[in-house]
Amino acid sequence: MAPTKLSSRQKLHINHLSKQGKQQRQQNQEKKGYFPFSLMPMPGSMNSKYLICLSMAMNVFLLTSLLYEKNYHPITIPRNLWGKGKLWVNNVCMPPQEGEANTVCAVDDPRHNIAVATAGGQATCSGHGYYVGNSVSPSQPTLSGGFCKCHACFTDHNCSTLVSDCILHLDHGDPTMFESFWIKNGQKSTTMILGWQLMSYFSDVGNICWFLEPELAKEIRSLHSLVGNAVTKGRHIVVGTGSTQLFQAALYALSPPGRSRPTDVISAAPYYSSYPVETDYLKSEIYKWAGDAWTYKQTSDEDYYIELVTSPNNPDGFTREAVVNGSGPVIYDLAYYWPHYTPITAPVDEDLMLFTLSKITGHAGSRIGWAIVNDLEVAKKMTEYIMLNTIGVSKESQLRATQILHSVSNSYAGERTFDRQRYSSTDQEHRFFHYGYTLMSERWDSLRHAVSLNHRFTLPAFEPEFCNFFGHHTTPRPAFAWLKCEGKEDEDCEKLLKSNGIMSRGGRHFGAPQTYVRLSILDRNQIFNILLDRLSSIH
Repeated sequence: MAPTKLSSRQKLHINHLSKQGKQQRQQNQEKKGYFPFSLMPMPGSMNSKYLICLSMAMNVFLLTSLLYEKNYHPITIPRNLWGKGKLWVNNVCMPPQEGEANTVCAVDDPRHNIAVATAGGQATCSGHGYYVGNSVSPSQPTLSGGFCKCHACFTDHNCSTLVSDCILHLDHGDPTMFESFWIKNGQKSTTMILGWQLMSYFSDVGNICWFLEPELAKEIRSLHSLVGNAVTKGRHIVVGTGSTQLFQAALYALSPPGRSRPTDVISAAPYYSSYPVETDYLKSEIYKWAGDAWTYKQTSDEDYYIELVTSPNNPDGFTREAVVNGSGPVIYDLAYYWPHYTPITAPVDEDLMLFTLSKITGHAGSRIGWAIVNDLEVAKKMTEYIMLNTIGVSKESQLRATQILHSVSNSYAGERTFDRQRYSSTDQEHRFFHYGYTLMSERWDSLRHAVSLNHRFTLPAFEPEFCNFFGHHTTPRPAFAWLKCEGKEDEDCEKLLKSNGIMSRGGRHFGAPQTYVRLSILDRNQIFNILLDRLSSIH
């Protein structure tokens, strides 16, 4: 085939790229830590096949460099290929190494803007709200053209005024208390997604759960291995939109088809309050809520059941096991089996285990959960349910979860259990489970002190156990307080707290007496401190 003749304009463009590539290489030689990538000078005449092959080779070289660059140094490439002449590692522009000129992370560097926005937003909104408005100018770390969106119980233009009679909404477990950790460690956990990324439905077509991002699966297994709280070897991982969707998928997968009556769904009281509502919400003909597992009787083989076990239990925080001595499958909800909430005594090895990102790291808004499944057919049916329900799970959420879990695991990289016993308070600020453990311990100490000042309330007592992760004995520090009103006149504890500006969830929702309430202690510090004041002042 005769060589393709290039026009004068094409020749000028190629010559321009050649000069630009030469200049780029010369600049890279002067900067330590760069991994140079630039176009080779091209001959004056070449056919289309040569151009295609060269383009493919450059793409392979670039992707390989991204995957294997050990120290995550910035990679420079010509402007004509990628717009701004630079790339971000893991979608974040990396700062220069020690001794390098600050030439890569320029004024439009998203990491720089994130740092300025975080600091400026916290200062401008008095630490009690978020700044909402125009983007921040790196050259002027001040905020303009927007407003402060205040947290609960704070108001004014800069969120500096406390609303003394505000209602505390502690009937739900919104884990915003971890926000302070991620503000301090934001650059290690921040994800930036480019407009052309993650557009396909598919993530891993060779996997049972084809919409699960492989990097997320890797980080999930890595974190469980680090903590030692669940067996993942030889198991299937199914990702869902929070553990709520996975719960429904599990019921669908475990309920035998073609039965004359719905499968009974049971859990031992006090059980998670959403179980009855979620089970019966769709009025399904294949399963139905059947109540307290303590009183459930399997009278015949026709009484097929699924038992739900939450451990540590929500609402009371105690370790649980299945209570029905029968043949029905068991779903283990292990949302709180992490070292900042409870001692990790052994890895759980059950057929179906549920976890959620929200209760580990506090990122409830990302709506990411996962199931660790032993049986292949169950994993297939759970994947089928999620496919029919939502056609997969948000890739943006999966990518964020991947980065968050990686930052948690990476803070403990190469350490032994012995090393974890020697952290100073400064070290703990950058190691999530130590940070969470310290914060939850302080909160439970403060809560018990506040309750001791008022004889109308009591809290559960927990026994310490040896925690394999921390390497010493720890006491459970649940995410919720299972509070009991002890006064004879306090038959409705939920009503009593409501009259004092505290919204809680009454015992009837958990299959327990109304003398009990569940209070979330996962809110921000300001709300938790107001709770302590109000509990101690009720007489």
